Amino acid sequence: MIAKTPPATRLVHALARSRLRTDALFGLVRPEAFLDRPVPERHRTIFYFGHLEAFDWNLLSQAAGIPSFQPEFDQLFAFGIDPEPGQLPQDKRSDWPEKREVQRYHLRVRQAIDDLSTQVSEEMLSVALEHRLMHAETFAYLLHDLSTTQKDIPPVAPLPPSPTPVPTVIEIPGGTVILGQRRADPDGRYQFGWDNEFDGHEVSVSALAMSKYKVTNGEYLQFVRAGAEPPHFWTWGEGQWRWRAMSGEVPLPMDWPVYVTHQEASAYAAWTGKRLPTEAEFHRVAYGTPDDQEERSYPWGEDAPDIRRGNFNGNRWDPISVTATPNGDSAFGISQLVGNGWEWTSTVFQPFPGFKPLSCYPGYSARFFDGHHYVLKGASSRTDAGLLRRSFRNWFRPNYPYVYAGFRCVED
Repeated sequence: MIAKTPPATRLVHALARSRLRTDALFGLVRPEAFLDRPVPERHRTIFYFGHLEAFDWNLLSQAAGIPSFQPEFDQLFAFGIDPEPGQLPQDKRSDWPEKREVQRYHLRVRQAIDDLSTQVSEEMLSVALEHRLMHAETFAYLLHDLSTTQKDIPPVAPLPPSPTPVPTVIEIPGGTVILGQRRADPDGRYQFGWDNEFDGHEVSVSALAMSKYKVTNGEYLQFVRAGAEPPHFWTWGEGQWRWRAMSGEVPLPMDWPVYVTHQEASAYAAWTGKRLPTEAEFHRVAYGTPDDQEERSYPWGEDAPDIRRGNFNGNRWDPISVTATPNGDSAFGISQLVGNGWEWTSTVFQPFPGFKPLSCYPGYSARFFDGHHYVLKGASSRTDAGLLRRSFRNWFRPNYPYVYAGFRCVED
């Protein structure tokens, strides 16, 4: 019989692999760009370079009672910022250390964390792991907005052409969904989830009709021609609309999902006489079945995620056609509910009944229960496969333009 690897050991190995992933991302930034600010409202790149290690250290060393060796960096890199678009930070380049100083901090933190990894709980290791995986995605948003002269992006092989999307609306019968997850699975085993994923509870969903595909650039272009502002990812050049791809501008791909803010998505839906789905409606369509039996783990069923099912796990920088992954359709025939762009819902980010903050990270969700953030579901091209669980919730401000977020419309 093959011995099973203990959960804590698997988490330590997964954390080591996630470090390689984030190291590779920061390796794409040219050295002179680390003190630049890709997004005006956010920190400089050097903050994110130091934040991942500072977070791990602040989380795990305090639990183990290990004294700090560089408290000024522990504090400097402790917290990100979430301002309203247009509210700009006032720090100067001279307020930040050089990259080589942060690299030395990295090495000391990682060695210390590895030494004490057997002294902390699975929950803490899971928090450190998933925090890093999420930052691998959010840093990609920032990397996207760096000038092409400030980064080195390796080419990605183009995909073969996909069928032209035909606007299709599919009727979904009503049913019951389970939002969130229970605090223990039926066998009583530990299962990690962020505090906002608990406690699992049933919600009834009425019948609705949903578009098979995410709204495309081509569809949104009609809205822009009618007077709407173009999204952040669009630019005008050479007499045509162009798309800000990771490695430079390209002619606007009409069959890619449009990436927009919640405000823009809501305005488009209203313009078409429809609306955005609620979080519960998204769940019904993504994970439910026509006979209203037990929800699926993924839209396509119980099989583990792979790139034939959708555009996720960091295999591509940019979107792909909304028709490119039919193997990922849900039981109702709805396409790309996971991958190729998060999807805005009309649900304000709020706690589920029975919410309890994580004891090791009490401020994770609670400070965002302010009525000014909306739930997104699904995944983007840069979302790690480990974050594709049904209960995972993402959230952003309704006017934040940089996230890889699309949408689709529903009607009653």
